[in-house]
Amino acid sequence: MAGQVKIFDIYKSGELTVLGFDQPERLDHVDVTKCRDELTGLIPKYRCKTLAFDLTKVKLLPSGLLGLLASLRKLGVAVHLYNPSNEVRSVLQITKLDQLMQVHDLNPLSRTAEPVRKNAAG
Repeated sequence: MAGQVKIFDIYKSGELTVLGFDQPERLDHVDVTKCRDELTGLIPKYRCKTLAFDLTKVKLLPSGLLGLLASLRKLGVAVHLYNPSNEVRSVLQITKLDQLMQVHDLNPLSRTAEPVRKNAAG
């Protein structure tokens, strides 16, 4: 569709689908309904069992988006969050959402504890 705003960048698809936000510094303007529609379409399309979100450069997650991420468990997928900022990590701990979603400080595409690097060869 012309004029459709891109929300996610998909880094890897499949049972483990890894995504990041197209504009991580502007999440306060994201339409949560469009996010939900895009994510619920990805799950069956890629037969996802785990959705991994790269939060590199995300300073803050709006409450509606946090609720959406937490609700994805009801669709039978695990949600992993990678590289949250200190602010996001604090909110996850205060709200106890870090008990519903696994939080990591490493590269979601790697099996080692490498930091996420943009434009890395892979």
